[in-house]
Amino acid sequence: MITIDNLGFSYGSQPVLDHISMKLQAGRIYGLLGENGVGKTTLLTLLAGLKKPRTGSIDTEGRNPYRREPSFLEEQYYLPDEVAPLNETAVRFAKVRGAFWPNYSQEKFLEILKEFEVDPAQKMNKMSSGQLKKTYISFALALGVKHLFLDEPTNGLDIPSKAQFRKAVTKYTAEDSVIVISTHQVRDLENIIDPIIILDRQDVLVNATLEEISEKLYFDYGTELHPDALYSEQLPGGFIQVLVNATGEESKVNIEAFFNAVHKNKELVKNLLKK
Repeated sequence: MITIDNLGFSYGSQPVLDHISMKLQAGRIYGLLGENGVGKTTLLTLLAGLKKPRTGSIDTEGRNPYRREPSFLEEQYYLPDEVAPLNETAVRFAKVRGAFWPNYSQEKFLEILKEFEVDPAQKMNKMSSGQLKKTYISFALALGVKHLFLDEPTNGLDIPSKAQFRKAVTKYTAEDSVIVISTHQVRDLENIIDPIIILDRQDVLVNATLEEISEKLYFDYGTELHPDALYSEQLPGGFIQVLVNATGEESKVNIEAFFNAVHKNKELVKNLLKK
């Protein structure tokens, strides 16, 4: 488990995160959502120990990420949005760098790369941006780490590759790992992320499971427009609407509609889902 307590971080005099507190449980794939500039990447780099908190703390199973101890680093990996087109083949890149992580599997890397339809013998600086991204994703998933932080991993992927990514994440990650995936492309990850974390300016609006969201909000997919809806969007043949769940009915959570409902009704939804 990862415990974030009263975390704060600033770039110079500009605060990005302020008094952030939450727990990240093992066995979950967290979707980290938020508008541009709210601190999603900053939070991931703090979790990975690449930045030092201004205030508060992060406790990763009793360890401080910023100390960057080898025993900690071999259990975690951070994949940034921008990846380097190195002048070496994918297979050599993975074999050399994977040696640091004790659970790394070259066989698994090649298997995932094959599913992504990327040639392991190709030099990485000759790959398309999508092929390069899939190479790094394959490497990250083959490491077998307990804490995996992925920053906008579906950026640059075409539609078939996004489906392959979802399949690979669920197939190749351990059941006891903590995975945090930041994205602004909610539909790319809708079937695999749960719980949902939504950051706002220096704040956490939501940290809730889909079950908890469904208990408090009702997602209506009908043809009748509800004037009291927190959010509504017209679709072919009807509407998707988000309402306060006053009757306890079950419904399928639409994460994109939920995200929009949160940003139109920040305090209301935050208080509804407060634990």
